[in-house]
Amino acid sequence: MSYISAKLRQKICRQAKNRCGYCLGEQRYILAPLEIEHILPTAKGGTDEEENLWLACPLCNSYKGTQTHGIDPVTRQRVLLFNPRKQNWKRHFFIRSGFEIIGKTAIGRATVIALQINNPLAIDVHKNWFGAGWYPPEG
Repeated sequence: MSYISAKLRQKICRQAKNRCGYCLGEQRYILAPLEIEHILPTAKGGTDEEENLWLACPLCNSYKGTQTHGIDPVTRQRVLLFNPRKQNWKRHFFIRSGFEIIGKTAIGRATVIALQINNPLAIDVHKNWFGAGWYPPEG
């Protein structure tokens, strides 16, 4: 089991603007603490170093698990999943109708599928956040 110090966790929370690196869910609207996510899972050789860590909501993190790659449904190619620390979210995704996350690139499309980002629960929550003016987040 890995150990992330409170100081490093706070730093990552600031860097990630207290939101999930995948669905952009903000901590203040999620009923569970955002989790420190290993971009390259420790089970696949990833470390607890800052460069390998980001925030993820429990739902996105549970679907990601130990996955590092996904299949792009358009090209059928196996590609690396989105890296929220190194890649720009807006380059790979956009939010349609205020609540549905759409992949714009092979990485984005594969990540949406691998993490089941548009699962029925997530869509329902995002719709409600959108209706309350909480989603998508600014910036």
